[in-house]
Amino acid sequence: MSVSAESKKFRDIQYAFTRHIRDPEHQPAPADVEERRMDIYRGLLYRNVEGFIAQSFPVLRKVTPDDRWHSMLRDYFKRHIAHTPLFPKMPQEFLHYLEQERADNDDPAFLPELAHYEWVELALIYDNRELSMQHCNTNGDLLAGVPVLNPITFLLEYKFPVHRISPHYQPDVPPEQPTYLVVYRDRNDNVGFIELNPVAARLLELVRKNRNISGRVLLESIADELQHPNPAVVISGGLDIMKDLQRKDILLGVKAP
Repeated sequence: MSVSAESKKFRDIQYAFTRHIRDPEHQPAPADVEERRMDIYRGLLYRNVEGFIAQSFPVLRKVTPDDRWHSMLRDYFKRHIAHTPLFPKMPQEFLHYLEQERADNDDPAFLPELAHYEWVELALIYDNRELSMQHCNTNGDLLAGVPVLNPITFLLEYKFPVHRISPHYQPDVPPEQPTYLVVYRDRNDNVGFIELNPVAARLLELVRKNRNISGRVLLESIADELQHPNPAVVISGGLDIMKDLQRKDILLGVKAP
């Protein structure tokens, strides 16, 4: 047998092996692999993937009954074509499966948002950037200066209050008002989150897009959007919000001259 023919045969065995591992109910095992060994491979690979996903999405795992969880993981194992072999990227692959490939009308309506929220926390943990204060004045005036947002943050808006979902709270329909969250990593590499009211969420969104507008002007624009009869109230409350956000390292200070 030529080298190319041997290579093709080996490749065909590999494809048959992986097809069977991914979908043992519908794809036959390679004919020349002992069933006992195939059973070991089937169990080992599935348990590794399932265990890692369960650790990465602990709340999702807790609120999903065992039979549905394993059915979902088997479907992911069979259906999803991963684009990276790296384990730290696997949660993102699973999230992509839930958002783009999963088709089960019996899933809770909050499932994709809950999974995204849990993935965000992992993304911040694995983010290898250092939080630098080099270009910030941490003692500057947040109204007179240009507020600086911590770059290692996610500003999130969800239909469901995903941070409250648990085995004891699983809403069927979203509340009337959306949930605004900021998830962040502070200077000590601790990941945290806070729920925002609409004014704080709008303020952080403006800060995120802002390059040279002062905190006072940003708050004045919010007061104008709200058609508030007393803009000074919005500015005063907004300053309190910014100070609290700075204490948590969500705002880093103001742009240095």
